[in-house]
Amino acid sequence: MPTKKTAAKTTTKTTAKTTRRAPLTPEKVLKTALRLADRDGIESLSMRKLATALKVEAMSLYNHVASKEQILDGLVELVVEEIELPVATGDWRQAMRARARSVHAALVRHPWATMLFVARINVGPNMLRYVDATIGCLRAGGFSYPLADHAWNAIDAFIYGFTLQTLHFPLEPEAYATAASGFLPMIPQERFPHLRGMSLEVIAGRHDGVQHLELGLELLLDGFEGLRRAACAD
Repeated sequence: MPTKKTAAKTTTKTTAKTTRRAPLTPEKVLKTALRLADRDGIESLSMRKLATALKVEAMSLYNHVASKEQILDGLVELVVEEIELPVATGDWRQAMRARARSVHAALVRHPWATMLFVARINVGPNMLRYVDATIGCLRAGGFSYPLADHAWNAIDAFIYGFTLQTLHFPLEPEAYATAASGFLPMIPQERFPHLRGMSLEVIAGRHDGVQHLELGLELLLDGFEGLRRAACAD
């Protein structure tokens, strides 16, 4: 007859075995891949590392995802799911502002994601819903389809570029003035007067040198508002 101690050990082993055998799902695979990409970067993500993190054999992953390409597609979908969809209320500028902030925030949370957005054909349901909502918002604001296409692509190109610079620029803002002082001997007044003038503004503290998402965005929105009005007047 088993003792209480033996029974307890058996229960512990059974529980551990049950935990280890928790079913693997595509959702679990993708969420684990997202965690690994956030921690180590997308370049280091492999089926072998993913299998190790999930405590399964690499071949068993193929029962749930067809390939690493499918995983990359799924990761884009997870990131897009975090983005606030623009609402077609007619105030297209406010909707595009909120959208830009949301896109930038999601891409900063996942520093590897921007390149997947720009370097792949992403046609998952979340991405399609996101693009459709964007076009719908611009259409509700009075944009033709061609102008809406130009607008959202130009805005996204700015957001992606701004985000990449934010993530990879080699200096922190508080180091700009010191760096400008170090570079000043390389910028003689007679050859580069305007660049030197800008550098002196940063060194003196009259300009912090920090770039802002909202400023570039407003320039784009102003430009497209002018194009929209001109098209409506035709």
